[in-house]
Amino acid sequence: MSAQQMLKVFVTRRIPQEGMKILQKAGMCNLSVWDSDEPVPRAELLKGVAGAHGLLCLLSDKIDAEVLDAAGPNLKVISTLSVGFDHLAIDEIKKRGIRVGYTPDVLTDATAELTVALLLATARRLPEGVEEVKNGGWSTWKPLWLCGYGLSGSTVGVIGLGRIGLAIARRLKPFGVKRLLYTGRQPKPQAQEVDGEYVPLDTLVSESDFVVVSCSLTPDTQGLCNKNFFSKMKTTSIFINTSRGAVVNQEDLFEALSSGQIAAAGLDVTTPEPLPTTHPLLTLKNCVVLPHIGSATYSTRGVMSELTANNLLAGLTGSEMPSELKP
Repeated sequence: MSAQQMLKVFVTRRIPQEGMKILQKAGMCNLSVWDSDEPVPRAELLKGVAGAHGLLCLLSDKIDAEVLDAAGPNLKVISTLSVGFDHLAIDEIKKRGIRVGYTPDVLTDATAELTVALLLATARRLPEGVEEVKNGGWSTWKPLWLCGYGLSGSTVGVIGLGRIGLAIARRLKPFGVKRLLYTGRQPKPQAQEVDGEYVPLDTLVSESDFVVVSCSLTPDTQGLCNKNFFSKMKTTSIFINTSRGAVVNQEDLFEALSSGQIAAAGLDVTTPEPLPTTHPLLTLKNCVVLPHIGSATYSTRGVMSELTANNLLAGLTGSEMPSELKP
């Protein structure tokens, strides 16, 4: 393909090499990359996308009408290195006939594993224990010191039994969970695999020892976990969120944790991201916050990068995408 025919592609971040090699070998892309581990500044995004035929972006990039206008009429495809797409102005994108690729399925196992790890770390107070060892707080064995909560015989509630929710449930069952409740728009046939009981949200919240949020961010779920939600939880219950930060009202969560309304919380997602180091949640011992690392295994990020690149190339050539977000 001649230089004149090469299609301009703007990549908004340094991504795993697996994806870059695919784009480079295709021999059809004039690649422009924001070569940093940090997000592209808005001004650079608007400049970089000008005239692009393809855009490869991340969750941290807000792709709205302004960006689409800056790109111009050449833009055929947006490929996001994520399963989430709430950073994309989908209606506006579809209106302009631009195709969208994303990366579902490939990060399911990694995110489910991280969710279980976060649940156990929070319930068994592992970060507190590590800190006590480091600061000299570990004096002798004490019967009630650093006691937490176990999964054996417990009731776990999963909000959103999609791909990731089901993968979390599969991993929790062998711990001896007695009941597995779930809620969502409708009952799921696959819930039989984990003996899942479909219940109303209020029932799940009030009867669960562990509440795990694994739903998509939609207008219905925005701020779902609020003061009213936490007031219905047991005082001994653990709250875990690995979905999207905006599902939770963080001020209400702080109040629930600091007042003893609930026992503890573990978050891999927050609003905003990164969470400011001065945020009140970070002052609490019973709140474990991770820096959105649900999919952070070397293999998962590599496969995500490959899929994102292949989605982009398919969009540029008008071929069927491996994973296209349909209207």
